[in-house]
Amino acid sequence: MTRAIVKPLPGVSAFVARDGKVLLVKRNKKAGYGMWSLPGGHVEPGEKARDAVVRELAEETGITAHVERILDAIDIIHRDAGGEIAFHYLISCFLCRWQAGEPVAGDDVSDARWVHPDEFASLTMTPGTADFIRASLAGPAGPDSSA
Repeated sequence: MTRAIVKPLPGVSAFVARDGKVLLVKRNKKAGYGMWSLPGGHVEPGEKARDAVVRELAEETGITAHVERILDAIDIIHRDAGGEIAFHYLISCFLCRWQAGEPVAGDDVSDARWVHPDEFASLTMTPGTADFIRASLAGPAGPDSSA
């Protein structure tokens, strides 16, 4: 049996910090169900990544933000029991500056809220998310996007 070639699917996530806290969402769909992560999702065909992150952020949290810059590109590769690639996402994580709104859970999430890094240990987070946030906060200027 010939296996289908699995191509990376583009996705985006929004890193929004405000008053020392980071905006997180609790996933309500198959991928990452019940885990906390940065808001984000798929890039639609013909959609620019920067537009996708603003759209996904608003859909999942009700927050409006301005895209500052890209922070990183992260590969999420899952393999099946036989070691074959089941799916591969390439997530572009953007630093976004909060403009308006307070978190309200929208589509694909069951909760959305500002979380201080000291609270991460009490949350079940998607793999690597807490470390990524801490490293980003400790960067040269730190991505605190509170205005």
